[in-house]
Amino acid sequence: MTAPGPPIGILAELTHRCPLQCPYCSNPVELLKANRELSTETWIDILNQAADLGVLQVHLSGGEPTLRQDLEQLVSALSSRSVYTNLITAGINLSKARIQALKDAGLDHVQLSIQGATPEVTELIGKHKKGFAQKMQTAEHVRACGLPLTVNAPIHRHNIHQVADFIELALALDADRLEIANVQYYGWAYLNRAALLPALEDVERQVEIVEKARDRLKGILNFDFVTPDYYADYPKPCMGGWAKDAFVIVPDGTVLPCHAAQTISGLSFENAAETPLTEIWETSPTFEKYRGFDWMSETCKSCPRKELDHGGCRCQAFAVTGDAAETDPACILSPHHDKLRNVAVTASAEAPDDFSYRRL
Repeated sequence: MTAPGPPIGILAELTHRCPLQCPYCSNPVELLKANRELSTETWIDILNQAADLGVLQVHLSGGEPTLRQDLEQLVSALSSRSVYTNLITAGINLSKARIQALKDAGLDHVQLSIQGATPEVTELIGKHKKGFAQKMQTAEHVRACGLPLTVNAPIHRHNIHQVADFIELALALDADRLEIANVQYYGWAYLNRAALLPALEDVERQVEIVEKARDRLKGILNFDFVTPDYYADYPKPCMGGWAKDAFVIVPDGTVLPCHAAQTISGLSFENAAETPLTEIWETSPTFEKYRGFDWMSETCKSCPRKELDHGGCRCQAFAVTGDAAETDPACILSPHHDKLRNVAVTASAEAPDDFSYRRL
């Protein structure tokens, strides 16, 4: 197999601690406690290795990354190496002084996650009183400090009717970008799948609203639209392709080719606190396993779309079929394609289950 080129980006999950309890969270159901988190010095060493490897951007995430008191130090370490930093935050109890300190440390961008376009929905999903008001204040602070702002709207059954409201909210907050991100069903979201899956007619209405808004607001608000797998005809490229452009580091230093790779049984993962990052990226058997095209079944290998979707999601293939090398069931060419659609249709036709809220 051809040696991989340098990765473009990293999702650094600094902690699994979070003030919110969102049932759609992509973190694993078995969350890591604070005593499993890497030290400041270890994170800085790993981030310097990432810069040496050629990484251009790091998305600082969690859990809630601002619960790390050393966040400014981590941002400063990346900034000193000219690595672009994006803070992905719930925006709870985040003061203007802290945001300014992060900017002064070199932070480039803030991505604010908002669970609903109204206080009621935000509090239903996040289980945090006055969370919506705190998020609005954080957005104001971000813009007052002169940082670019993305509003991230994770979409599911309980807020899909608010898509148009999210667009108006992003405009009111002077956001540069709006991410309408239909929930991907891993981690806590998979656990809560029956309660979260929307109806097909709501998905179709959402697509129409987003497409019209894109045209109407061209040059005013940029849109990212993450479409739902369960009603798709073709899969999305997972992380740009398995271990192709990016990877994930979780709070204890374990390095993953994608968010949910630990759900695939039989794989083992190296830890960046013990193994050099370059060695993991270039020679890890797990990273090599679904990299490129050689691993593909004939359905995918002979398909011209493989250059676009890189075979789709290995974790979804494993969850639905029990074989991570199978064609992603989101693809209409998969013999398991109807399973996804049937799950969604059945779930959305019934009263939603109670949430299993995200908790340690």
